[in-house]
Amino acid sequence: MHILLIHQAFATINEPGGTRHHELAQYLVQRGHRVTIIASSVSYITGKTLTTDTNEKGISIIRAYVYQAHHKSFVHRVFAFVSFMLSSFIEGLKIKDVDLIWGTSPPIFQGITAWALARLKRIPFLFEVRDLWPAFAISVGVLKNGFLIRISEWLERFLYRAADRVMVNSPGYITHVQNKGASQVELVPNGVDAGMFTPVQRGESFRQSHNLKDKFVILYAGAHGMSNDLTVVLDAANILQKEPVPLKGTGSSIQIVLLGDGKEKSNLRAQAEKMALENVSFIDSVPKSGMADALSASDACIAILKPIEWYKATYPNKVFDYMAAGRPIVLAIDGVIREVVDAAECGVFAEPGNATALADAMRELAKSPAQSQEMGKKGRDYVEKHFDRVKTAEKLTGILEELTAHEK
Repeated sequence: MHILLIHQAFATINEPGGTRHHELAQYLVQRGHRVTIIASSVSYITGKTLTTDTNEKGISIIRAYVYQAHHKSFVHRVFAFVSFMLSSFIEGLKIKDVDLIWGTSPPIFQGITAWALARLKRIPFLFEVRDLWPAFAISVGVLKNGFLIRISEWLERFLYRAADRVMVNSPGYITHVQNKGASQVELVPNGVDAGMFTPVQRGESFRQSHNLKDKFVILYAGAHGMSNDLTVVLDAANILQKEPVPLKGTGSSIQIVLLGDGKEKSNLRAQAEKMALENVSFIDSVPKSGMADALSASDACIAILKPIEWYKATYPNKVFDYMAAGRPIVLAIDGVIREVVDAAECGVFAEPGNATALADAMRELAKSPAQSQEMGKKGRDYVEKHFDRVKTAEKLTGILEELTAHEK
């Protein structure tokens, strides 16, 4: 089976960003299939131009043109989405002997490319929903124009109905996509290749290179955008700096590390400097292949989103990475991901948007290092049993093989 994936924000394991699709593609190849990926020529994390077309065994990555709009206004980002929609369609027309088109959203515009190519080539169309766009964009205030909202919601309904199968990565999305017209919905949840992480390892070299020695390191790894609510993390850091936590045997003080990139990073740096926060460090993005070292340097990890009702439906990738790394989680996200963390007994919940609650959760973990380590072990055990990448990849493979079998 030859699968064509249209994915503007695709990242390989040697690049910063979510690598779910590269890991799934590698598994598909192991099962004897072939995967071609049409991706952006610009990294959605760093804004840097990526290398030209690349190939590995069974996987071809084609970099299509995209208007460069990294961290610019919403209008510029729409130009970037539309430019990729058109360029990926042209590239897709050139690819022969394809058995199935796999489109993924967001951005939702590339769903049009996937649908059009599938219909022209007369092959099945699998549409994957990675977050509920435009609902999330409307809730966070990114999408405000009434006309654009109506167009976006029409497009969302059209793609759900046009797809031969709709796939979601969180159980919290199922009801929404069904209500919008999806007839057959499959859950292939976010997960993690647990083998990429060694939970007992402690990343001393990473700690030394970033002046983290003798600290209780609480790390956030991921995008620095509007949705991530990292100003609340700075407010919590300010509380902890004014009221230091006496620690025994784990480090002299709590140090919060914000690792990653995004539109808000420069603003966050400026705010941290203005607040004179000595207990906050900023570190640039690292490839997924380097995340094991970064997470092993931490004592605990933060997962946080704005206190928006829609975000209760999400399964953030980072939480599963944290669990695989054996690190306890400070969780400032309610909803379905809280159910996972509670079931695993691997973290402490803090009310989203509440800096005091976040600071208290950090204190709780820092004051009880033995208990924190036990939480980390439980998280690793739970993610291996329920969210290992091999299991999710097996389910995806079954869906793809079933779709193509119906066409033969």
